[in-house]
Amino acid sequence: MAHLAHYRQAHPITFVITHWVNLICMVMLVLTGFIIHYPFIPGVMGAARGVHICCAFVILLNLIYRIVAAFFVKSAPTGGTREVEKDIKSFLPQKDNRHQLGAWIKYYLFLKKDHPLGAKYGVPQKLTYDAIPLLLLCIAFTGFCLWVPTSNAPLFVGFTDLVGGIMNVRIIHYFLMWVFIIFIMLHAYLASIEGLAPLRMMFRWKEHKGLVYSPESHTIVGEDKGEEDNKEKS
Repeated sequence: MAHLAHYRQAHPITFVITHWVNLICMVMLVLTGFIIHYPFIPGVMGAARGVHICCAFVILLNLIYRIVAAFFVKSAPTGGTREVEKDIKSFLPQKDNRHQLGAWIKYYLFLKKDHPLGAKYGVPQKLTYDAIPLLLLCIAFTGFCLWVPTSNAPLFVGFTDLVGGIMNVRIIHYFLMWVFIIFIMLHAYLASIEGLAPLRMMFRWKEHKGLVYSPESHTIVGEDKGEEDNKEKS
């Protein structure tokens, strides 16, 4: 099955950078989290804690910037087009794919050979991306309950008491880390199931030829053959 073309307009460079920041911070948070939870490397606990806290603040600031920028930066709402609109619309229900949840799930589970066309993100992708800010805030909240400079604040003390003590907070924090590990694995799967073109876009900002899509008519209107088209035109 042919796929939609991948153009840079779908992922502006500012969002490619925020994606890189998220990836690096998540990896470092997971690695240092394991060291803090189970210090299997001697002599690095202090450094692990410092890196963990630093990456936590960076990823929270990155999240705030990403959300605010979505209301101002324009991006293509779907693959196969260079037409742009405010990026926030890509994370809300779209006419292109709000009815396609069942079809996408069947495709991801290999119960359907072809996936639906329309909108930049498949419905399961969109749902997982929308859930990430909430998960980040939850794991950050439990982290502040554990961090000495903030653990005595009334809000965090109240939560710690509510869940039955600091050890239960640690368990919740550790559980949420595993949620993020599963998300990273799921995200990699959803992003690469169609091939490596989406990964090349996010890691190298490299465009890829494919079907051309019209957001107005919600139909395929042609095919971008890349260099082949350029040779024919010349």
